[in-house]
Formats: sequence, C-alpha cells, structure tokens
Amino acid sequence: MVLLDLSAEAPVGYIVDEGKSTEFIFASDRKRYPPKFEYLTVRSEEFVGDKLEPVDVLAQVQRISTLSLALRRDLDIEAIHRIKEAGIDDVKAWGIARVLGYISPTSKSGNPRVLLPRRAVVPGQPIYVAPDHFLKKFYEYPAAEALYIGNLITRPKVPAHISINGFRRHLAILAQTGAGKSYLTGVLIEELMAHGATVLIIDPHADYVLLSQTAEGGKHEFSNRVTVFQNPESTSRYSQKDIGQVESYTVKLTDVPFDELCSICSIGKGYTNIQDVLQRALDRLNKRGVVYLAEDIENALKEIAQDEEMEKRIQQSARKTIKYIRKLHRLRVFSRSGVPIENILKPCQTSVIDLSGLESQSTDYIVSRLLNDSFNAVTSRTFDYPVFLVVEEAHNFIPAGEERNRSLPVIRRIAGEGRKFGIFLIVISQRPGKIHADTLSQCNSQIVLKITNPSDQTAIATSSERLSEELTNDLPGLNVGEAVIVGEVTRSPVMIKVRTRRTREGGADIDVVARLRKARKAAGIDQRLVAERRQETKTKGRFSEV
Repeated sequence: MVLLDLSAEAPVGYIVDEGKSTEFIFASDRKRYPPKFEYLTVRSEEFVGDKLEPVDVLAQVQRISTLSLALRRDLDIEAIHRIKEAGIDDVKAWGIARVLGYISPTSKSGNPRVLLPRRAVVPGQPIYVAPDHFLKKFYEYPAAEALYIGNLITRPKVPAHISINGFRRHLAILAQTGAGKSYLTGVLIEELMAHGATVLIIDPHADYVLLSQTAEGGKHEFSNRVTVFQNPESTSRYSQKDIGQVESYTVKLTDVPFDELCSICSIGKGYTNIQDVLQRALDRLNKRGVVYLAEDIENALKEIAQDEEMEKRIQQSARKTIKYIRKLHRLRVFSRSGVPIENILKPCQTSVIDLSGLESQSTDYIVSRLLNDSFNAVTSRTFDYPVFLVVEEAHNFIPAGEERNRSLPVIRRIAGEGRKFGIFLIVISQRPGKIHADTLSQCNSQIVLKITNPSDQTAIATSSERLSEELTNDLPGLNVGEAVIVGEVTRSPVMIKVRTRRTREGGADIDVVARLRKARKAAGIDQRLVAERRQETKTKGRFSEV
C-alpha cells in the first residue's frame, strides 16, 4: 500500500470541532488558508477486510471564512484603527471541506478504485494541500476508457478525464446561453471520434457542421469519418464548400406507413371514411407503379372525386381528404427517394443532421423518424455497435408539461431502454427547466456549466441526486468554459476547465467589432474620420447644467 509522504510538507490547517465521513471543519492560518475549491488530503483509517488500514482521504474546500472576535461590526472606525495598530485584531480562518473519497489500498495500478469513507476523520488531524500526482491518480481512467475533456479548475496541470462507460446511464450537458456548452460538446465528440464511436448529432443551428475541420480550418485525422446530412430546404449559415462532405437527407414518402401518414395529416382513427378514400388513392398510385409525392396523392384524390362511377359518399370524402393531404406540403422533408439508416449509422462515423432554417414541424418529424429508425436498427442488431446520440436544444424535442410532439415518445424510449441495446443519449440544453423531467432524470451523469436562472437550477437539482446544494449554489459563479461534472462518468464530483478544441466550432458568437469594421470598409467610410469623430465626442457636446 502506497501512502503520501507528507513529512516534507507543512500542514495548512487542522480539523476542529466535528469531523464526519462526508465533510469536516478545519481551522487554518490567516495567511496560508486554502482557497475555495482547493483540494486537501487528510490521513484517516478505513477497514480493509477486517483490519484497519491508513488511507489518504481527498477533500475539496467548499466554504472558507475569516473571523475576528475583536473587530465587531458595531465598532466605529477609530476603534477599528486602534485595534489594528495594536495588532490585536485576532483574525482567524476556518473552512468546510467536502470529502470526495479515498483510493482503495487494493486498487491495481492504472485503474484506481475510489471509495467513500465509512469512518469519520478525527479532529486534531493536520490537513495538507493535495499534490498533483495524487489528484492525477484519483481522477485517471485506463486509456481505452478515458475521455480527456479538460483540467481541474484549481490545478491546470492536472487533466480531468471522464469514463466512456459512464455513458451507459446517459448524460446531460446543461448551461445558460454563452456558457460554452456547444464548445464542450465539440470536445466530447472529438474524444468519442478518437475512440471509434458512432455519433449521431441532432443539430438545429449548424453548431457542429464544421467538425471535419481543425480549429485553423484544415482537415484533421478523422475528417473522412464526418458526414453532414442536410434537408434540401435547410438554410444553413455555411456553404457546402465550408462544411465539406455533405449529403441530402429526405424521407421517401412511399416508405411512410399508412398509420404514420394519417397521423401527419391529422386524420384521426375515427375518420373511417377519410382513411378509406386515402387508401383507395394510394392503391391507385401503387398499381401504376408511381413513386408518389404529396401532389400525386392529391391528384389521385381529385380523380376519385370526379369519377362518376364512384358513390357520392366516396366522392365527397375524397374532396374532404384533399385538405388533410395538403398538410404534407408543410413538412418539406419528403421526396421520391430517401436516405436509408445504413447511410447514417456506420461504424466509427459521425453523422451531423443539420436542421438549421427548417420550421419546427419539419425538424420534429425528421428527428422522430430518424431516431425511430436508429432505435429499430440498434434493437434489431441490424447495427450492432454502440451509438452515441447527441440531441442539441433538447427542450424543443422533449418538452416539459402538457406539450407533446413526435420526438418525445422515441427519445423517452431511448432514455428508458436504449442502454440495454447500446444507444446512449447525450441531452444538451440551456433551459433544463423546460425539459421533460422523467427524461432528464434518466441522465445519471450531468455536466453543468454556468446557470443563473433559479428555475433551471431547481430543475437540475431535482433531476440529480449527486448534485449537492453546495454545488448548485456554485453554478452562477462559474466562468465561461468551467463546469461541474457529477454522476457515472466520474469517480466523484469534479470541477473542470474545458480544454481547447481541436476541431472548428460552428456555433461561436459573431465578432461584432470585426463585422462592423468590414461594413465600414464596404461602405467606403474613412477609418481615420471614424477615429477623429470618436475623439471629438470626448471633448465636445451639449452638457446639462444640473
């Protein structure tokens, strides 16, 4: 068993008051106290078999305070000055540290087993700043399992890995707009690609269409394994030249089952006459060997309505059915040829479904159709490899409350059953409070970046048993690109700074200053004149006398 050699290190404090197996209070020197989020170690004892063995317990500073009994708030400034001059201000530092665990003495090298203590730490024990090498061992995973996504916030030299095995219980990435969730997701996808994963990305705003490029705009080693699928009606902000490998995504209307076609057209189960005449129209087209579109169905219905050999009842039903069929035109996803799921789910391929510019009804239908096909392919073993399903803007596809859409049932089914077959869900949203609560609670791991909205914080805390109240309270104080990770993907809750991406980001905010500079140049505005006018504004103008 290897323990830390603390003989050369000076303690930064001592455990005081009450020590627990989950947290402890410590007193520290006013000049050397550890900052919030710093990692600490303390020697303790745990049972290994039936014998007590010494272990090094890792903890993280949750709260730090300074206190002076002499410098009370009711003193006036002169009294405070005299106390300071006399050197009797009596300032003390103390804090609360949350216990993260200890490395089991029986752990094998390279695959540490982290356990939570069952015995309380003892008051009077010295505490030390945890060395980097101990933190690296605590958070490391075997290379075949490890995804490198960043470094510890307080230790930039210590890499933070998450476990790919943790995805078997699904993952949620949650943050407010601008906190860096899409950037983090890009990092995660890079790591999954490096491990040969099949990744399917639902991308409503073209945030991931540039994954085939390096951050500098060149081609990276996995670029030939990235394909972007666009519907012809999509108005992506990037051209095909920018994106690279682009294929069209459409649904062959003749492949749509009759029940699904009725559902799309809002033809209820009780509309038997409407269903009957629609089936007659489809039968006519099939007998002619027509690979039909919506307008072909409409024309077939017009033929029936004008067919004098038909009963009046059927003719009238045909006329009524036309208005239902016209709903197919609103879903601009159908064509005479479709994209088979085999083109989208391939070993080691990342498929980006670019939905940018499409109306919500179209995106909802595409997602429901695509995910149903994917789920069926995986559960039937037609595709026998793990699939990592990334759903960006998830609150639009799995909404909370009474709102229902086509995507919700299949995503809920994947959340509940997908892990048994090897399809793993990665839910991404800036509004966790608007995500279906049952689906969010199925994500046993969460990566949470900055969130200030109280209702969203509550939704996160409710869905995750592992996100403590203290960690929830820390979310508003995170900087852009900083995150808290909890759940199956990590050995213990960890706070990280996301690493730099290797691939090009598609969802970054525009550079407003650069765009305005370009606009002035296009308009022929003299740059020197703009600078002089800015200088004049500092010295001239009409000022109020008040």
